[in-house]
Amino acid sequence: MQREEKQLDSALEAIITRVNDLKSSISSMLFKLEHEYEMLNWPSFLDNFALIAGHLTSLSKILAHDKAPNLRSLTVLPLLLSPEKDDELMRMTEGRISTFAHDLVPDYLRTKPEPQAEQKMVQLEMKAANLSYDASHKQVTQYTKVINHVWEIANKAREEWESEAGARAAQAQTSSTADTHVLVAAVGMGKGLKSDSVQMVQSGNVGPGGMMVGRPGSQPGPGGPGPMGNPQMGQMGKAPSAIKTNIKAASQIHPYGR
Repeated sequence: MQREEKQLDSALEAIITRVNDLKSSISSMLFKLEHEYEMLNWPSFLDNFALIAGHLTSLSKILAHDKAPNLRSLTVLPLLLSPEKDDELMRMTEGRISTFAHDLVPDYLRTKPEPQAEQKMVQLEMKAANLSYDASHKQVTQYTKVINHVWEIANKAREEWESEAGARAAQAQTSSTADTHVLVAAVGMGKGLKSDSVQMVQSGNVGPGGMMVGRPGSQPGPGGPGPMGNPQMGQMGKAPSAIKTNIKAASQIHPYGR
């Protein structure tokens, strides 16, 4: 009896360890799905899924080992039922179960599915058993055809995405980041401008719109502003009017002659 009890304790300890590893892997995967879904990619998801599958395989090997006790022949019986809150039970169940009362024990210690679920499983098993080989083979063939069609669509979309990405990468670059930075620095801070242009700006020889203006007291040149200058320039950089006028003498337009 002592040997069997030791084997049972060691087997239960190994099972609990594997179950805790499985639980931590599932919790990590759920946390990533809920909080890191923007950065989660498909290879990382497959790695987490493979880790969970490895824990399940290890747990199955422990249960199927020859030295492992047959847990199906063992029964779990409650030793104490109390409707009061149990702190030790809260610690053992990580805060999921607070009381071990009469109405909760059948659900906590259940070793079989609920009656409704068990009845549904029996109906599905009977339906599968009554299905003929030809009908099942036909359904499998149709299901395989649908899967292959979806697989072809996914592969075609992937090829199109890859070709578009390659075409965008092969396009010639039409802009230069360095030239853009140089232009912004020249416009905003005057960096890289020639010395004569800087002196003209500082001395006030450049007016609004980039037109040359004279200093106070200087005579306007032939091309400068003024009555004798270019009429399109206007005075002090005034924009020329787009409306043309034709002024005639008053004697020509007066209806009554003298």
